[in-house]
Amino acid sequence: MIPQKQHPGVAPVRGRSSRHRRNQLAGLLFVAPALVLVLIFFLIPLGMAFWMSLHNWPLLGKPRFIGLGNYTRLLEDAQFWKSLRFTVYYTVIVTIAIFSVAFPLALFAEKSRPLVKVYRTAFFLPVVVGFGSASLLWAWLLDVDSGLFSPLLANLGLTAKRINLLADFDTTFWSIVGMVVWKTAGFNMIILMTGLQGISTEVQEAARMDGASSWQRFRRITLPLMRRTIALALILSVAGSMLAFDQFYIIADGGPQNGTVTAVYWIFSQSFGSFRLGYGAALSMVLLVILVVISVVQLRLLRNPEGV
Repeated sequence: MIPQKQHPGVAPVRGRSSRHRRNQLAGLLFVAPALVLVLIFFLIPLGMAFWMSLHNWPLLGKPRFIGLGNYTRLLEDAQFWKSLRFTVYYTVIVTIAIFSVAFPLALFAEKSRPLVKVYRTAFFLPVVVGFGSASLLWAWLLDVDSGLFSPLLANLGLTAKRINLLADFDTTFWSIVGMVVWKTAGFNMIILMTGLQGISTEVQEAARMDGASSWQRFRRITLPLMRRTIALALILSVAGSMLAFDQFYIIADGGPQNGTVTAVYWIFSQSFGSFRLGYGAALSMVLLVILVVISVVQLRLLRNPEGV
């Protein structure tokens, strides 16, 4: 009987396949804790929220299945759409304001200069203050009787007397925008500064030697190479602004005349003010879909031309 000749490449292929499976198993074990956390704290609550949105779910009493009744109802909820329009308006304004401050700060703090670490720390300090605490601080600063801003404006001659900055929509809105910029610009500065530090100095130096001006280097080198960084900062800023609640609840309480009621504020009001948990869950699901769509659009617009 003639023994069969074994192909010389079989053993190495089997060995590589076995090592590949072991590497896959090791990688799965490493990410397993994160997957468990995502399952427990995101996927399961998300499923429960969607299930609640299909019910008339009172705070006390037995839930009653109503299908898409809550979603049909929100189509006729004028206050929800008004709050959503205001939230989008606020998001656009505050995002532009944050980047208008954060980008110059990043350009300033990225370069080596005396006391640069002190500047970076000072710019970043407001970030460590919680939104609730920052809102309480600014609510006191904006108070017409015990605050600092109203007397300061009167002493500087900008107003004839002390005025209530929270009595008018414009002053309330721009005061809150100022607080949010003060609170979050340092965080975006760090993200943008990281992107700036990732740009090779050799590329910048070569462009400078070729005669490119500072503006040309910024527009043709810095901005294109920071697409991913800008996309990250933009998505975080937009998502955080669309979910704004603390500052409008604590500083303005939705006023004046419900002019600063955001989408999350209305969800909170319906869920825990009117005790319509099912309807609040439906509003939350709609807001989640809107956020996902906005994030996908941003990623497509800001992705690299090469698609990487």
